[in-house]
Amino acid sequence: MEKVVTGNYAVSWGARLSRVQVIAAYPITPQTSIIELLANFCADGELDARFIKVESEHSAMAACIGASATGARAFTATSGQGLLLMHELIHWAAGARLPIVMGTVNRAVAPGWSVWTEQNDTLSQRDTGWLQYYCEANQEVLDTVIQAYKVAERVLLPVMVILDAFVLSHTSEAVDIPDQDRVDDFLPPYRPELKLDVNDPHAFGPIVTPEHYMEMRYKMQKAMEEAVSVAQEVDEEFGEVFGRHYGLVEPYRLEGAEVALVTSGTITSTSREVIDELREQGVRVGLLKVRLFRPFPAAAVRQALAGIPKVAVIDRNISFGHGGIFAQEIKSALYNNPSTGSGHRVDGAHRPPLFSFITGLGGRDVTPKTIKEVINTTLAHDAPPKEILWIGVKK
Repeated sequence: MEKVVTGNYAVSWGARLSRVQVIAAYPITPQTSIIELLANFCADGELDARFIKVESEHSAMAACIGASATGARAFTATSGQGLLLMHELIHWAAGARLPIVMGTVNRAVAPGWSVWTEQNDTLSQRDTGWLQYYCEANQEVLDTVIQAYKVAERVLLPVMVILDAFVLSHTSEAVDIPDQDRVDDFLPPYRPELKLDVNDPHAFGPIVTPEHYMEMRYKMQKAMEEAVSVAQEVDEEFGEVFGRHYGLVEPYRLEGAEVALVTSGTITSTSREVIDELREQGVRVGLLKVRLFRPFPAAAVRQALAGIPKVAVIDRNISFGHGGIFAQEIKSALYNNPSTGSGHRVDGAHRPPLFSFITGLGGRDVTPKTIKEVINTTLAHDAPPKEILWIGVKK
């Protein structure tokens, strides 16, 4: 079935098709319509789920943690300040190894007060133990919610499925909504080995002494490392069943490129159009879209950027005092690039100059003109003239 839906509704349909059993959420712009549609599904009997109305985002995550701990498939959604209010329990969900999925609409963090898009809200949670997918289009949003549950329930870690505020959340696109039977075959019911059960009592989450705590964190990291291959396998399986797959990263026209743009989210779509135009003019530029951010797919990034003379990263975020967050991750991945087979130190040719651009903060439009300025600046310099290159700042 094909429907024209917003990005938010694509999240809702993904949760419905995943047969979520408990939904706990608190409304916040621009996420609200996700839970509104899910509430309608529950009220109309189209989704057999318990919808819990709570007084805050902190409570929403607490309810999802409790539900997931009993073995229920739990879902929530939030944005911006709501995600920040959840922060304490974001850690708890990951540390408790609960496969919760959360639809997260990127919203700029206040003050100044803003409802428009920026990635700092989700990226401020990057060290909590949650997987993070950044989506480009509404179809990808729906498909990624379904994939997220399958990945989460295999590695026992929670997942954020992330989309840009308004640019995607409130923009309507034609989306293929898969048959429920096919989704049921792809995503079977969640049957955890360990759960809260009144008929088989156990205690979970007690105080942990230094003798054991470090091993718990070691296992979380090993699960994150495993999640890279699991996410790839699930995406490939999804492609075999539904005819669509996305990869952990997606190269676009990188063959013979002099410059590779690295993007995420909806900036990717604009960049594709610019790259096609410039390629017709003989400008050798390509693109690498990063879809999975946590765990960071370092090997895939290194492979895609191998041999590219210059890399330009476009960040819709900033780590104050350092720079663009995706740029930091790319630099880290390239720095420890092992040479093939030899194990010897990599020479400089494998670590191209990396230009770190920041633009689009607070929902400011990232237009084809913006992308061209990024490309032209990169082409004009042998090395970055500054650590941070701001595009579109009004001076």
